[in-house]
Amino acid sequence: MAAVGGEAMPYDCDVLVIGAGIVGLSAAYALTRAAPGTRVTVLEKERAPALHQTGRNSGVIHSGIYYRPGSLKARYAVRGAAEMIKFCAEHGIAHEVTGKLIVATEREELPRLHALVQRGRENGIPVRELGAAQIAEYEPNVRGLAAIHVATTGVCDFGAVAGQLAESLGASGAEIRYGAEVAVVDRRPWGVAVRTADGAVVRARVLVNCAGLHCDRVARLAGDDPGMRIVPFRGEYFDLARPELVRGLVYPVPDPAFPFLGVHLTRGMDGGVHVGPNAVPALAREGYAWSAVRPRELAGTLAWPGSWRIARRHWRYGAGELHRSLSKRAFTDAVRRLLPDVTEADLRPAPAGVRAQAVLRDGTLVDDFLIQETPRTIHVLNAPSPAATASLPIGRQVARRALEVLGAAA
Repeated sequence: MAAVGGEAMPYDCDVLVIGAGIVGLSAAYALTRAAPGTRVTVLEKERAPALHQTGRNSGVIHSGIYYRPGSLKARYAVRGAAEMIKFCAEHGIAHEVTGKLIVATEREELPRLHALVQRGRENGIPVRELGAAQIAEYEPNVRGLAAIHVATTGVCDFGAVAGQLAESLGASGAEIRYGAEVAVVDRRPWGVAVRTADGAVVRARVLVNCAGLHCDRVARLAGDDPGMRIVPFRGEYFDLARPELVRGLVYPVPDPAFPFLGVHLTRGMDGGVHVGPNAVPALAREGYAWSAVRPRELAGTLAWPGSWRIARRHWRYGAGELHRSLSKRAFTDAVRRLLPDVTEADLRPAPAGVRAQAVLRDGTLVDDFLIQETPRTIHVLNAPSPAATASLPIGRQVARRALEVLGAAA
C-alpha cells in the first residue's frame, strides 16, 4: 500500500508486464524466480501467448556469430543458445542442435565470410572453414565457393517454449490476462496505473514494456519519448516441397549494412524445410500480407523521418527485396544461388512474420537490443532476432532492472 493524499493506494501487483511474447514471459519468469513472492501480472492483447514475432519465425536457435563482439546481441545470443537448449531438454520441448552452413556464392562475399570466422572466434563460437568441395559433406545439394560450419546452431519450437513459460508463471502464482489490450498508461509518483480497452484498471509499482511491435506506442502512452519508432518489416516464407534437398540449416553471407540475414533454408522440427524470409516494409504493425493495411499505423510510419532516410539510403536493397516479394521467379532465383536444383514449383507459400525493427530519427536501423529505463518503467524497445534465442538472458536483465526500481520505490 502507498499513501497518496493521505489515503492508502492499493496495488494489484508489484510488476506489470505488457506483452506475452517470449521476451515478456521470460522477464516475468525471471522475476518470479529471482524474487519469489513478487506479485507479477502480464497483460496480453491476444487470446494466447506468442502469436506474433515469437510464433512466426523460423525457429532457429542462433549461435551469436553475426553480432558485434561485446554487444548485447552477441553476449545474450551465445549465452541464450546454451540456456535455450537446456530449457527445452528439461521441459521436453522438441529441439535439435543441427549446426549450420554459411555459404559464399560470389567472390565479393569471401572477405565477409572470413570476417565472420574472426567474429565467431571473438565471440567464443567454434567455426570450421570449408572449401567448395567440403560443402557436400554437410549439404550435398548446396553449391558455393566456400563456407563455414557453425556447430552450435539449432532449432526448436519457440511457441512451445513460450507456452511452458506461461505454464510456469501460472504455477508460481503470477497472473496472465489475455484479451487485455493497453489503452491508457497513467504514471504517478506512487506507481503506474494501466487501463485496458475493456475498461479494467491494473495498478502496479513498476511497469515493464515488452510489447514488441507496439513497444514504441506503449512508451509514448507512458509519457516517454523513446527516440525511435518501430518500422515493421514483413518476412515472407515458403515451404520446400522436396525437403530431402536440404539436411539442416543453410544461410547466405549477410550484408553487414543490414540486420537481415537474407533468404535461407531451415529444416524445422516437423521435418519440413522453410525457405526465407525476405524483408519488405509492412503496411501495418501486424501486416502479414500486402492486403493487411492499417492507415493510421502506415501514416505513423511514413511520418517518422527515419523511414524516409532508410528509403533514400537503401533503396537498391529495398527494391531487390520488393521484387522478390512480388515475383516468385525472383525469389526462386535467390534460393537457387544456394540450392541450384530448386524450382518455382518446389516453393509453396507459408505463413509470414513481421519483424519489429527500431529505427532512429536519422534513419539508423538499431543494431543491438535496446532497453530503456525511465521512472518506474522499463521499456524493451528493440528485440527482434535473435531475441527468441536470447530471451532467457534478456528476461533476467529486465527482471534485475525492475527489481532495482521496485527496491528503490519501497
